[in-house]
Amino acid sequence: MNLEYKVGSIDDLLAIEIQIPEFATPREREEVVDKLRDKQHLLLVAYAQGKPVGYKLGHELPNNEFYSWLGAVIPEYRGKGIAKQLLVMQETWCKAQGYSAIRVKSRNLFKNMLLMLISRDYQIVKCEQINGSSDCKIHFYKQLQ
Repeated sequence: MNLEYKVGSIDDLLAIEIQIPEFATPREREEVVDKLRDKQHLLLVAYAQGKPVGYKLGHELPNNEFYSWLGAVIPEYRGKGIAKQLLVMQETWCKAQGYSAIRVKSRNLFKNMLLMLISRDYQIVKCEQINGSSDCKIHFYKQLQ
């Protein structure tokens, strides 16, 4: 499979979001634009034959840290290393920009994401139960060298 990775657009992100079954409600353009307003950010997109199939979006935080906010890969393209490649590219960019650390939140529900983060040396720093369910929001932190 011929994949291309590059900086993408919010339109690419939205085209991917509507194809993610785990997302009950896809993001609205305004939510993304508002969250990124006046913040340095990076939106990386993976393309297969020109079609956006995965993305990773993050933005600056105070204290010289970066927040890896959103990411997803369309189901038929999972298991091909796309999410990991996007994460590695994000880490490389963050180091080049001088960020000291990356923060990420995920959920118990997304086992493959948890395994990928742990395999990339992200540390679990907090776990919050979600509205009395058995699911938890898990906070990760990675110090950049």
